[in-house]
Amino acid sequence: MVSRWLRHLFAMPFLLHRRFPTLLLTEIETAIQHSEKHHNGEIRFAIETSLPLPALWRGVTARQSSIEAFSDLHVWDTQDNSGVLIYLLLADHDLEIVADRGIAEKVGQSEWDEIAHAMEQRFRAGQFREGSLEGIQRVSELLIAHFPPGERNPNELSNKPAIIKR
Repeated sequence: MVSRWLRHLFAMPFLLHRRFPTLLLTEIETAIQHSEKHHNGEIRFAIETSLPLPALWRGVTARQSSIEAFSDLHVWDTQDNSGVLIYLLLADHDLEIVADRGIAEKVGQSEWDEIAHAMEQRFRAGQFREGSLEGIQRVSELLIAHFPPGERNPNELSNKPAIIKR
């Protein structure tokens, strides 16, 4: 527990910008925009450097924080309940994928966990660009298979990666 607290206390914002420079954030946004032309899902990518001390004190996990971000970013607020959040908590080196109920009925959590694990492996190797873009591609493949585009395919959520600061 103490090591987790220290990781969060010393996770400075510059770490986020070192691992996710502006160019990579733009590439992520473009990849999401391109992806959403091929399915009726909505993808959000969110990065949180660290949790605030009160959350650490309460023992909030990355999964719990991702569910809070899912709500805060309104990923649940799509017409077909087809939102997917890719959430990275840098201090914990933990990536979570949260899918709205419309997608969860068709794609099991184990499939999302497999993608998250592959992304985490890339990130541990320092390959943040490759891990991010491959993860978006794999999420897209599932959405294409289960939520093909219809005649009407509006962009309901921002494609820009969210940098969460609490």
